[in-house]
Amino acid sequence: MIIAVTNQKGGVGKTTTCINLSAALAFMGKRVLLVDMDPQAHSTISIVRNPAQTDKSLYDVLMDKKVPISEVIVRSTVPGLDVAISRISMAKLEPSLIGEFDGHYRLRDALSEVKENYDFILIDTPPTLGLITLNALVAATHILIPIQSSYLCLEGTDDLLETIDKVKKIANPSLDIIGVIITLHDRRTNLSRDVVERINQVFGDKVFKTYVSKSVKLEESPAYKESIFTFAPESIGASQYREVAEELLERGKN
Repeated sequence: MIIAVTNQKGGVGKTTTCINLSAALAFMGKRVLLVDMDPQAHSTISIVRNPAQTDKSLYDVLMDKKVPISEVIVRSTVPGLDVAISRISMAKLEPSLIGEFDGHYRLRDALSEVKENYDFILIDTPPTLGLITLNALVAATHILIPIQSSYLCLEGTDDLLETIDKVKKIANPSLDIIGVIITLHDRRTNLSRDVVERINQVFGDKVFKTYVSKSVKLEESPAYKESIFTFAPESIGASQYREVAEELLERGKN
């Protein structure tokens, strides 16, 4: 299963979800690859001890078909979880691929070499609907959408769903939304409860039953190059992402 974790809004917990959902699956015994397509490279620097161990990144893979993706896959600090690393050079990718007839197929083609080695591949995407995110949607079998339980949470959702629909019609007809995860949730406020109700009205049974709460531990763990499961294994964040992973596995069977 190849899952693009995407939402064009920034600050919705996309990278936090990628890291900790990937780690949860790895701790459950799954072979997992996290593909960092974000030029900010936050997934890379959060759980890779020494990103400079390879002089190449996904930018080189997607720009030069002679560079296999295996050259930029490194071990993370989580056993069983590998990372295809990103660097700031990814910011040059979109203008470099404009006009290339296969520009939006580059990641799909690159992953074809290694996808049989993994049970799950998660793709961390930037907060845009540009060519980088398009590559992720074309390569993916499923989409996971993190949505923050805030007032403006659904702003731009129509654009995202329209983009997904276009990708299904043109390049990836089997693409499916596996679910929507409510993140940065504060159960104490009436506003959060109202927003959750609104999200459920829009997405129905696509919404995961487990909501991920705001958590200082989740924010702190990347500074120590750890997932939440070793940094604070008894925390509410660890419990919630474990439940999210279990629900993902269940949804994957259907």
